[in-house]
Amino acid sequence: MNQKLPYYMAYPMPPAYDGERAERMDFEYLKSMYPDVPKRILPYVEEECDRMEYGNSMMYDEYPDKLQLRLMCGRICENIRKNERMLCGSGYDDAAEAQEKSEAPACERRETHGRAERWLRDLVEVMLYQELYKRRSDRRRRRRFY
Repeated sequence: MNQKLPYYMAYPMPPAYDGERAERMDFEYLKSMYPDVPKRILPYVEEECDRMEYGNSMMYDEYPDKLQLRLMCGRICENIRKNERMLCGSGYDDAAEAQEKSEAPACERRETHGRAERWLRDLVEVMLYQELYKRRSDRRRRRRFY
């Protein structure tokens, strides 16, 4: 009447793994709420991280080299500029284009254009650091169980 169930049937998912699954689902949900431009940039960031993900990669160093991280950002920005033409001339730098059309002196126009170019690199840098953090913490979590 009151038969005992085997352990694996009574508790199908250990609590430690359930928490990881909830975190992963939460992270994926929040990524789906990104605005349009970061959503389009994210695959380029993930592709570069996939390319750099190997055994003794610098992205798993205790203190990753800032120069190498900036080089990664540069490669990502170049891929974006090659493949996403409309990103470089849309939304974020409309204000810069409007100012360039005005009667501003040439030196001010160059400065505004530099700021308009900088937004992409800043966004890529932040997204890369977030992706690196996620991958590093996932790797630490996996190594803890083995």
